[in-house]
Amino acid sequence: MQNNNFSLSHITRPSSLSKNAPLLIMLHGYGSDENDLFSFASELPEELFIISAKAPYPLQPYGNAWYAIHFDAPQGKWSDNEQAIESRNLIAKFIDEVCENYPVDASNVTLLGFSQGTILSFATALTYPSKIKNVVALSGYINHEIIPKELNKKDFEHLNIYNSHGSLDQVIPVDWARQNAPFLKQLNINYKYNEFPVGHGVAPQNFYEFKTWLEQYI
Repeated sequence: MQNNNFSLSHITRPSSLSKNAPLLIMLHGYGSDENDLFSFASELPEELFIISAKAPYPLQPYGNAWYAIHFDAPQGKWSDNEQAIESRNLIAKFIDEVCENYPVDASNVTLLGFSQGTILSFATALTYPSKIKNVVALSGYINHEIIPKELNKKDFEHLNIYNSHGSLDQVIPVDWARQNAPFLKQLNINYKYNEFPVGHGVAPQNFYEFKTWLEQYI
């Protein structure tokens, strides 16, 4: 779906509630599209208004990205951080557009990301904490180059984060995800982390765990 009111193309699953529905925005991984995570929608609480967004940069021959990845570059130079910051700001703008145009509760917004979508979910929540209540962060990490240098603990008192990673992940090493906890705990963020014996993906037990977590916080 795309119209002039929205910065990002997206698909929706309406809520069982006619107004003030809790909002869940899905952010897919590199090379995928809005249909990917949307496969979770039918299994998630019916009161959620679910939107799955399509990343703005098309890839060849198919798929989309939130920012370019330079696979041949030295470590630390893989990510196009300027594009990532642009996408972070675009997501924040998109949240405002969604809250203005759909019957959702602007104070109850959850971001659900996978891989590159998780990196952007972390960045958006840490940069624009007033817009986000919950983050479900699957198989990603915090890129410190795309968040503010100075963060105030008080801004994050309301924020809840569920983070999981595959212990056998060969795309994003699990050690990168393990660095999230000490950083987020410094900010006194309510944070849950778990690992599953899989690669770069979401195991069934991982899905049921984050679903149960989400039901507590929406």
